[in-house]
Amino acid sequence: MNYGVVVAAGQSKRMGQQVDKAFLSLGNMPVLAYSLGAFEKCQDIDGVVLVVRKDRVESAWAMVRMYGFTKVKSVLAGGAMRQTSVSIGLKALREDVQIVSVHDGARPCVTPQLISDTIKIAKRYGSGVAGVPLSDTVKYVERGLTVKKTLDRNKLWAVQTPQTFRLDLLRDAMASASRKKKTLTDEASALELYRKEVRLVQASVANIKITAPDDLMLAAAILKV
Repeated sequence: MNYGVVVAAGQSKRMGQQVDKAFLSLGNMPVLAYSLGAFEKCQDIDGVVLVVRKDRVESAWAMVRMYGFTKVKSVLAGGAMRQTSVSIGLKALREDVQIVSVHDGARPCVTPQLISDTIKIAKRYGSGVAGVPLSDTVKYVERGLTVKKTLDRNKLWAVQTPQTFRLDLLRDAMASASRKKKTLTDEASALELYRKEVRLVQASVANIKITAPDDLMLAAAILKV
C-alpha cells in the first residue's frame, strides 16, 4: 500500500499569524484542495492521511466531503512543528502501508505524475524527494548583509515535496532524530542524520509553495484558475 501524508498544520508568518494559508481561496477552491486533488487522481496512491491545525479538523472534513476526496481516510490535529505533525500522520497509517509520500498542503501545483515519480524511485532506492537544481548564484551570509562566500550552484538543489520513503526507513530515521533532539525542516533531513542516502527526483519550478500573498497569484497563473 502507498499512502500520502498531507500536512497543513503550520503557522503562516508571512501571511499573518491568524491566516491559515492552506484554506485561502485559490480560484474556486482552497489551496489545500488542489494538493488533495492531485493525490486523489494519482493511481499509485491508495489512501491519504490529512494533518491540519486543531481548529481546522471539522473544516477539513467538510472540504473532503464537498470535493469528493474519497482517498482521505483520516483528518488529524497536528502539532506546533512540522516534524510533530508528520509523526502524527505516520502513526495513523495502516499496518500494510509500505511507502509513504509526505506533502506540504501549501504546494497546490503538485501533479499526480510527480507523486508517482517519487513513489517509483522510493520503491527502488528507499527515498524519492522532489527537487530542482538551483539556477541562481547563491551567496553565503554568516551575519548581517556581508557576503562570506559564493556557493557552487552546480552542486545545489532546492528541495520540495512530495518527499516519499519506505515507511520503515522514515519511521526509524525520525525516531532517531527525536532521540537526538534534532529539529527537522523536512523529512529528508532525518535520513541524512540517520546516515542514509537520499535520492532526488527532478521536479518543476512550477511546484511552488504558498508563503506570501504574491504566491497566490503565481499559483493561479500556473493552475489557470
